[in-house]
Amino acid sequence: MKKLGENTICTHIGEIEDKQFKGAVSPMFLSTSYEFLDVDVKRYPRYFNTPNQEYLSRKIAALEHTESAIIFGSGMAAISTMFLAFLQKGDHLVVQNTLYGGTVNFIKEELPKYGIEFTFTKGYEVQDFKKAIQPNTKLIHIESPSNPLMTITDIKSIADLGKSNGILTSIDNTFASPINQNPIDLGIDLVMHSATKYFGGHSDISAGAVASSAEHIDKIWNVAKNLGGNLSDMTVWMLERSMKTLGLRVKAQTKNAMKLAKWLHKHPKISKVYYPGLKSHPEYKLAKSQMKGFGAMLSFELHEKLDSYAFQKELNLIKSSMSLAGVESNVISPHLTSHSLLTQEERDTIGISDQLIRLSVGIEDLKDLKEDINQAIAALT
Repeated sequence: MKKLGENTICTHIGEIEDKQFKGAVSPMFLSTSYEFLDVDVKRYPRYFNTPNQEYLSRKIAALEHTESAIIFGSGMAAISTMFLAFLQKGDHLVVQNTLYGGTVNFIKEELPKYGIEFTFTKGYEVQDFKKAIQPNTKLIHIESPSNPLMTITDIKSIADLGKSNGILTSIDNTFASPINQNPIDLGIDLVMHSATKYFGGHSDISAGAVASSAEHIDKIWNVAKNLGGNLSDMTVWMLERSMKTLGLRVKAQTKNAMKLAKWLHKHPKISKVYYPGLKSHPEYKLAKSQMKGFGAMLSFELHEKLDSYAFQKELNLIKSSMSLAGVESNVISPHLTSHSLLTQEERDTIGISDQLIRLSVGIEDLKDLKEDINQAIAALT
């Protein structure tokens, strides 16, 4: 088959043909019990191989340009299983310092129980990762763009560093999505997603995914079937349906985010904007070289005289919500959520100020988002 476009992959790859009734959408297979005599595949939900699980994995693999993929009940189920598949007692993990809080908590709280060592880098430049590598390092994990400051890591350089040292590399590609970034093409070995976010896109699905070579996915599957982090087929079906519009949604959100970031950058009541598509971003050129689009996530700092909590309470259209990547725009305060367990000094060190607000840009009309932000600021002045 010739190479298909992204929207065609989103729409058609991973479909299950309804041979009986010729329906336009994939049928849903809710059975938890399947025939085991004289069959090529012994199917069972916890084995991640029911018809809906298997076919949706094909869609994700096609979008991330990999041989295979596996889906989970959450992003944390995906990343924790991935870590445990490639790390064992006595091994060492190198982790980027700017990282999703849930991943940080898992690493700090759970990996020591398995005798797995880890080092968080001092920064996110290649030399920071080089310094962190030890003789027993088996995996390097990065996140780009990162949460919530949108730092950009040189993906190809990290992949090359891993290969030159015989170390596997993995990335959390949630913020970019495969529509805006394909790390496999840059040499990364393993790509994971919180599929709750852009894959689901409607704030009603919890899921995770890992895409990689068939060999690596088999190794992850061997651990996954024991941990039992599979996704129900009802949710799998909903996720496959949602992913049909992934390309359309993400491109519309990315377009909105770019325009909104430029507008916020010039706003007199906004002191700083963090968005890789702005030329003022320190890694703008790097982001442009490795991303197809700059994504729909951004953060900004309100003027010091404005109360960030009160600002969010005044928003009418943009929701204050813990998650991200839905078709609706929403905001959070990282110092009250993802980084609330850090001390004030620790937050100041990494740049998480009380004025920082993370904005997940949706598909609303841009003028309405601008008006909502302006009216919320006006209410405080």
